[in-house]
This record gives sequence, C-alpha cells and structure tokens, in this order.
Amino acid sequence: MQALLFRFTAGAALAALLLSSGCTSSDNSSSSGSTTTNASPTGIWTGTDSVTALNITGYIDSAGEAVFMRSDGAQFVGPTQVSNDTLAATVTGYADFGNTFGDGSTYGLGTLNGTVTTGSTLTLTLSFTTNNGTALSGSWSLSYSTLSSVTSSLGSVSANYTDTASGSAISINGDGVMSGQNANNGCVLNGSITVSDSSYDIYQVAFTYEDCTGSYAVLNGVQFTGLAALNTSNSPAQLTIAVAGASSSSKYAIVLNLDVS
Repeated sequence: MQALLFRFTAGAALAALLLSSGCTSSDNSSSSGSTTTNASPTGIWTGTDSVTALNITGYIDSAGEAVFMRSDGAQFVGPTQVSNDTLAATVTGYADFGNTFGDGSTYGLGTLNGTVTTGSTLTLTLSFTTNNGTALSGSWSLSYSTLSSVTSSLGSVSANYTDTASGSAISINGDGVMSGQNANNGCVLNGSITVSDSSYDIYQVAFTYEDCTGSYAVLNGVQFTGLAALNTSNSPAQLTIAVAGASSSSKYAIVLNLDVS
C-alpha cells in the first residue's frame, strides 16, 4: 500500500486496586506515619517483547498517558496508574493503519500490569483480546532511555520534516502548528504539537486529516491524538509521532517517522 505522508502508526478491579494511587503520584502516608513515594514511569522506554520477539518503544508523559509501539506498527495506548512500584493500565490496542492483527481484526482491548523502577526499568505483562475475540499476550522488558532527560520545547521541534516512508513534507512552526499534504493520496494534515512538561523529551500531538482519497478516505475528519519524541542523536534529527483515533465505524493508529529536512 502507498505510505501516508504522515505514516504512522477497566474496570472496577483496577480501580479498586489503585484507588489511592496516581500515575506518578505524590507521597502517600500510612497510619503509622511513614511516607511512601510512588515510582515514576515518565519517560521513553525501549526493549523487547519476549513473546513476539518484536522491539517495543514506550512513551509515558508526566500525566501518565502512555503509548507503546511494537516494531510491526501495533500500538497499545492508555492511562497508567502506579501504586508504590506497581504499574497498571487499561489499554486499547491498534494495528498499524492498513494492516491487521493475525485474525484480521484492527483493534482490541487489554491490560498492562507490572513493575517500574524510576529512571531504570519497566517490566510489563500484556493481556489483550482483539475485537474478533482472539486472546494475545506479551511480556515486555524495557529500559529507560537517556533521551528521556532531553528537555522539550516548541523551538526544538519547529522545523520542516521529511517523512521517511513517502518522502513527503510536513512543517511545524514556532507556535507548534502542524501542517502538510500528501500528493499521492490527497491527505491534508492540520494540527498541533504541545509541551506539558519541559523536563522530558515527550510531546503531546493532536491533528486531523482532510481530503484523503481512495483507501485513506476513512481517515477524513478523524481526530488523532498521541505522543511524540525528538531524537536529536540521529543525523538528521528524527521526530517520531504515535497517534490513534476513531470514527463512528472503526479505530485507527498511525506512526510517523519524520526526519528534519
């Protein structure tokens, strides 16, 4: 299939378990007067899934929103909760746009459970069921990336970019406004990139597509949201964006790998 200009990619029990916890939360005092500080999952995480042998990259922002990307383009997205060093999340899983999971489904629901050591390791187990009813699992061993501590700013991401898949262009101005168009399928992108915590190399992204034709027409009007990170150690620097969205009939996810032009 033609690549897009911008190719991308709980329940009551969980609530009860984590009733008093927050994603990176503040101290919790016990009745004995001692204080417990929850571990923080904020950052960029990389590693492998021992079940599929695929690489995993995760972005978790300071509000606890998480995106985990497998190297086959699949995404698992949702808010995290942390109690002490225990992390849990209810996630929506998406196949990369234009692809499917093994049973032909394009999305599903699941949970992530495991442990986190601030700035060090993240070990998670995925339990996931596709919308066609197939149960899938994963076992992720992830390490904290030093890129996490690179500060973020709109000035850092303000640039013209080239999509590594299609060679098409996208621009981000100094106010975080994103725009671009794919000459192959007509898709016009308009949106924004923002910074919520400049201490970490993680950005929030929101945009829509319009004027898409052919098989991409289903993306018209879909509100995509997600996270991004800028890898300045690459030459040229690369902005990776992972977003997901839904229409009235389906759910979609896209990963964009954009090189600074």
